[in-house]
Amino acid sequence: MASYDAPFEIHVHGQVLLRPEVGFDQLEETLKPLWKYAGARSLTDGAPSHYEDEPGIRFDAQEHMLQLCWTVIGDDDFRQSLDEMCMNLNELSQAGAAIEVTFYDTEFDEDEAEPGAQSRDDFMMIFVGPNPAAIMQVQRDLLVQDVISLMERHFDASELGGVVSEVDRLFSQRFDSLVNSLEIGKPPRGSGGGHGGGHGGGRKPRHLH
Repeated sequence: MASYDAPFEIHVHGQVLLRPEVGFDQLEETLKPLWKYAGARSLTDGAPSHYEDEPGIRFDAQEHMLQLCWTVIGDDDFRQSLDEMCMNLNELSQAGAAIEVTFYDTEFDEDEAEPGAQSRDDFMMIFVGPNPAAIMQVQRDLLVQDVISLMERHFDASELGGVVSEVDRLFSQRFDSLVNSLEIGKPPRGSGGGHGGGHGGGRKPRHLH
């Protein structure tokens, strides 16, 4: 049976639209948790994937796009590097984006494994974006795609409008709850004279669609 700290092949896949002013140096610092984990000294050094046939980490300056198709050998502690990278990347992103991360257990052999043993393969989807609304928008879009793909086996696409509306309602409700929670504890805007407090002049959050 594989030990708990068995290594993984970890594949990171996705693309992120960046703000127009983002340059290579800024992106290199943002992605430092990834290339440093790989033992590299720079983004240029760490951009190639473990597999030569994968594009690795690419920055398309003309399209302002970060493209990820990159594999690294690592352990579960790579998740911390992912968290750090996502926090950094939020600051550079122009729109919400989903990044797929797959952990392949390299020490698990199905033919030689003990009865009942299971691989530690894992899959996770992480999201980045300039604000919560952008992140929820891409989450909503992916969910709608999944739901429609599943239900089209049984219903025509024209019959699924109500399902999509319900997904939108749930995400709008979640976003409104998030905004309300962020407002708790904030001091009222404006100074003490005249009409203290008020509604703070905040804009009503847009509904996701």
